[in-house]
Amino acid sequence: MMSLPTLAASQPAWLKAALIVLGTFILEDVATVLAALAVQAGDVSMGLALGALYAGVAVGDMGLYGVGLLGSFWPWLAKRLTLPGKDKTAAWFSANLVKIVAISRFVPGARLPLYTACGFFHAPFLPFALTATLATLAWTTILFFLSMQVGHWLLAHAGQWRWVGIIGFIVAILAVNRLIAHLQRLSR
Repeated sequence: MMSLPTLAASQPAWLKAALIVLGTFILEDVATVLAALAVQAGDVSMGLALGALYAGVAVGDMGLYGVGLLGSFWPWLAKRLTLPGKDKTAAWFSANLVKIVAISRFVPGARLPLYTACGFFHAPFLPFALTATLATLAWTTILFFLSMQVGHWLLAHAGQWRWVGIIGFIVAILAVNRLIAHLQRLSR
């Protein structure tokens, strides 16, 4: 069975974890799928893959909050952030923080503007961090195990065409994310 080249079994565990964490900063859903496939292929342990995914996504989420917070103090950055209007928004974000963070984890395209807005409007960090972490654990785990099941079938049954199937699976996830984000923009 051919292994994923970037996470070859001969690489040290710290490098595998670092590559997975880095991948979450680029495209976290794709990183999740690739990590699950690497586990399925025997190149990475499940604990290392899930731990690196959780860590990378959580750090990225806290980073979005931090960018928003920094933007609230730095006008140059504030001009570059996509944020809702300021009137009564800070109070609304604080009052609805848990719902905002939990729901945005599952809605493609929502995390960047909402998580940065949470930071910009100084929503309480601890509830933000806890909710983001719990939502990350749920979403990443679901996608990871779904990817393992699809990956198992592709690696076992698709022969030489398995890489086409894997790429198709990743493209399908990205396309669904883009479609949902596009439909959201149209409904505004």
